[in-house]
This record gives sequence, structure tokens and C-alpha cells, in this order.
Amino acid sequence: MTENSLDTAGRQAATDQAGAARTATSGPARAGTASSTLERGPHDGGRPPRPTLGRRAVALADSLWRPALVLAVFFAAWWFVAAREYVPNYLVPTPGQVWQTMTSQWSELARHTLVTLYETVLGFVLAAALGLITAVAIAYSRTLDKALYPIVLFAQVIPKIAIAPLLVVWFGLGLTPKIILAVLIAFFPVVISGVAGLRSTDPELLDLAATMGAGPWRTFRKIRFPNALPHLMAGLKVAVTLAVVGAVVGEFVGASEGLGYVLLLANGNLDAPLLFADLILMSAIGIVLFVLVEIAEALLIPWHASRRAGVSLTTS
Repeated sequence: MTENSLDTAGRQAATDQAGAARTATSGPARAGTASSTLERGPHDGGRPPRPTLGRRAVALADSLWRPALVLAVFFAAWWFVAAREYVPNYLVPTPGQVWQTMTSQWSELARHTLVTLYETVLGFVLAAALGLITAVAIAYSRTLDKALYPIVLFAQVIPKIAIAPLLVVWFGLGLTPKIILAVLIAFFPVVISGVAGLRSTDPELLDLAATMGAGPWRTFRKIRFPNALPHLMAGLKVAVTLAVVGAVVGEFVGASEGLGYVLLLANGNLDAPLLFADLILMSAIGIVLFVLVEIAEALLIPWHASRRAGVSLTTS
């Protein structure tokens, strides 16, 4: 069995369901599209032309103006409430006060941000690796499924803030407890999405691969794993934001640096501008990491229905 045939089979399995849904919702209107595709001839393989740089810029602007408008409205409402002092400024500062705090204390805030970012990224990477290994073990072995799945669920339902002091006692006040908490919080969505993706492969496709002589490793690499990537990437996008929460929770319990530590200081001193600046930086870390995972998803599964332009996700 050739590598190309397995690649094609894996991608085809992942896109069959989306193609069937589009055909069912479009009906006879698809006939004209199909004929126009055939008319393009073999020189372009029936594929639409790649978008130009201008079209990509227009598409990017179209996707950004709505959230930009929402943020503008939010900041305008925040400024109006704080400037009129409907809420005292020691509780809700103005955006100008927050900006002044960020610029005047930027060197310190940047140092604490890098600490939290390091804890978050390392915890997320470890959670992704351990979660994927656990998902493969659960999906491939019924015995491990029955043995590991309840333990994973049990570990998830335990409040992480409750075990944070214990981790500090065991591992001290360094980075280790924060990274462990980030792993524990981000681990569960990776396992759940990985198991769901690995189990969603069409059994007939697996039988076909077996009859063509593909071994377990090649079947996993060419069929099971590509088919599971859409589910897995969705879990990773959830996990990367939860990793930020885990790192900050660890800094709450015992730390001398990091954004969680700064948050405690600002709260204790009733320094609302510093508190808001710290929250904005925490949110920025989560947003940037989420966007990076989104970019990785676009590079890894450009063939999936969710990544193709013009694919309707509704039946209307």
C-alpha cells in the first residue's frame, strides 16, 4: 500500500461527512457548480484559483472589523462610566489611568508577563503531549480505557485551587507547582478531544487499510491521526486558554513573580489601575496563544471543511 493512497484515504474519510452535508443542503443547484468545475479542464485539476494578497487582506479585514467594533463599544462604555464616576475610580479606573500604569511600570510588568508566559507554554506543551499519549492508549485498548478514563475524570473534577497548596509544600515556591497546575487543568480537554477524534474514523476505511497491507503504525499515521486532527485541534484551543488559568492559580498560592503575584499585590494595595493592567496582560497571553494554535490548525488541516472558504455551516 503506497503512502499517497493512505494519505488520500485519510483525508477523504475526514471530508466525506462535510461533503455529504453540503450536497444534501444544496440539492440540484450543485449541478451547475459541478459542470463549471469540469469545464475548467485538467490543467488546474478543477480547483478554484488561490486567493490573491488583496483578497486575503479584504478577508482579514472582514473578519476583524466586528470584534474591533465590539471592543470599541466596550472601551467607550468603560471610559464613560469611569469618567463620570458612576463607579468610584478606586474601583473602576479610566482607560487612561490603566494605560499610564502600564507605560510607567512596563519593565516590571513585562518581566512578570514573561514568567507567566513561560509557565503557560511549558504546561500546555506537556499537557498536549501527555494528553495525546493518554488518548491513544484509551482509544486503542479497551483495558486501558476502563482503567484510565475514570482516573482522568476523577483528576479533572478535583478543584485545582484545593491541591495548589499541597503542590507548593511538595515542590516549593519555584516554577514547578505552577507548571504542574497548568498541565492538570489543560490535560483533560486534550484527552477528551483526542479520544473522540481517534474513535471517529470510519471502520470500513480501517478494514480497507488492513486488507491493503497497512500495519497499525502506518494506519495510525496516515488515517487515524489525520482524521482525529480536527477534534484534537479544538481540544488544544480550549487547553491553551486553560493553561493560563493554571499558571495564574499556582502564582496565587505561592510565588514571588508572575502576573498572579502582581494581581495579589494590586488587590492588597487597592491599586485598581495596576489590577486592570494585569488582567489585560493575562487576557493578551491567552488570546495570542489561542491565535497561534488557530494558525497551526490552518496549516495542519487546510483540507478540512471548517478551514475552507465558502463552506456553509448551517442548513439555512
